[in-house]
Amino acid sequence: MKTRFLLAGAAAGLALIPAAQAHEGDGGTVTYATDHAPIGVMADHRHEKGEWMVSYRYMYMDMAGSRDGTDSLSPEEVITYPNRFANPPMMPPNLRVVPDTMTMQMHMVGGMYGLTDRITLMAMGMYVTKEMDHITFQGPMGTTRLGEFTVETSGIGDTSIGAIFGLDDGAKAHNQTNFALMVSLPTGSVDETAEVLTPMNMRPTLRTPYAMQLGSGTVDLKPSLTTRKRLGDWSLGGQVSGVIRLDENDEGYALGDVFGATAWAAYEVNPSFSLSGRVKAQSTGSIDGIDPAIMAPVQTANPDNYGGETVEVLIGANLVGQTGALAGHRLGIEIGLPVYRDLNGPQMETDLTLTLGWQKAF
Repeated sequence: MKTRFLLAGAAAGLALIPAAQAHEGDGGTVTYATDHAPIGVMADHRHEKGEWMVSYRYMYMDMAGSRDGTDSLSPEEVITYPNRFANPPMMPPNLRVVPDTMTMQMHMVGGMYGLTDRITLMAMGMYVTKEMDHITFQGPMGTTRLGEFTVETSGIGDTSIGAIFGLDDGAKAHNQTNFALMVSLPTGSVDETAEVLTPMNMRPTLRTPYAMQLGSGTVDLKPSLTTRKRLGDWSLGGQVSGVIRLDENDEGYALGDVFGATAWAAYEVNPSFSLSGRVKAQSTGSIDGIDPAIMAPVQTANPDNYGGETVEVLIGANLVGQTGALAGHRLGIEIGLPVYRDLNGPQMETDLTLTLGWQKAF
């Protein structure tokens, strides 16, 4: 129900803004909707010297159920897995708490500035909210469900700063090849706590597992290489990117490195409006190290149960104002669905992603 409301609201937002027609021959510069990648692609374009751009993105992710490799698992199947922290009588031999659903929301505010025609500076901060529902099974053994509980964390996430470097002559905004190098700073918390329901029907406050923390706790490099080309009413593009953790954090671990590739095609309905289709593939490593404060009979407490390979198909739309009060404003939406998931499980699987964004250049 919550997901349907989000999608309906995003579609209504696009419908409320009229697609202004571009005007040629009046000395102005036409900005095409296809001059930008889909809104879910970061660091795809640069700006001319002295030009600014501010942006806001809302990202939503919905997860439900568990998976090991390519196989989906029921909660009763998950609790047959051994508990890494088994230590009778304090810890049961198998998992006894199973995450059922999870949502994540990110509010990202960014700014870009054209230092030269070939170099654009960029910074982005975010606020993150995560909510995960759990099922607790009673006692050390059996399939009796004791109850359910919800863990929620929220706060400032990690902050990224860096630059985009043009690798072409920059003659046309809709034909660009850019290399970006961002540095992610550990401004997000990695010591969040929450009240949980244990298999012995107790409610202690414990440090939440890695998936519920707000940042990585490490300085990370985020390189990417992006190219876009306009062919008539079509725009084609692709990007390869990565997240490289430089060291362990103060809690004794580093999240897995991330390597991704994406390709898209966008069709220009008119200069103000375009529709896009995109495919995204991503490989994420498991967590290196362990936080000694995270110990519980739940899959998310085991650092081995993170990472894997995924492929996602996304559809989107870009709307760019050309004249009047809408000039320079861009509104974008993109919705993604998984088509392949091979996970280092058991771990939760993503069912839907949504990105809704606004940008203003001046």
